[in-house]
Amino acid sequence: MSVGESYLTVQGNVGGEVQFKDVNDTIALASFRLASTPRQFDRGKGSWIDRPTTWFTVECWRTLAKNVAVSVERGHPVIVTGRLKTTEWTEEGETRSRTVLEAFSVGHDLSRGTTAFTKNPPQAIGGTGNLDEQMRDLTTRAESPTDKPEEEEYAPSRQAA
Repeated sequence: MSVGESYLTVQGNVGGEVQFKDVNDTIALASFRLASTPRQFDRGKGSWIDRPTTWFTVECWRTLAKNVAVSVERGHPVIVTGRLKTTEWTEEGETRSRTVLEAFSVGHDLSRGTTAFTKNPPQAIGGTGNLDEQMRDLTTRAESPTDKPEEEEYAPSRQAA
């Protein structure tokens, strides 16, 4: 862990389709929006209430990107661990910035459902095999742009515990 970096773990729901691309045709990048809606028990009402939703842009690189692209879908409950990364640039004379959650690990939230795990065979990690075929399919789909829905649509409420 580097000094001054912010690491965090976020639990939430995937807010849209996972976007996948190869950066410079060599490095896999998957990104998605993550909605995290904390809940608290309202003793006065005797029920759980949703607090304001916080949205994150999650970026996954290399093998994690490939695995996320074929494993995670809109609406899935996930847990993401990573670090906050801010990028700055100048556009039309104004300084702009963007902060993303660069993921080290992404997994389904098993308190909300079940999943089946398939370990990558060694050849898939090295660049050949079934995972690469799935990635080609994803890249082809990613070349067809889709409309970007409203974020609020993707912040589903959890059922009362």
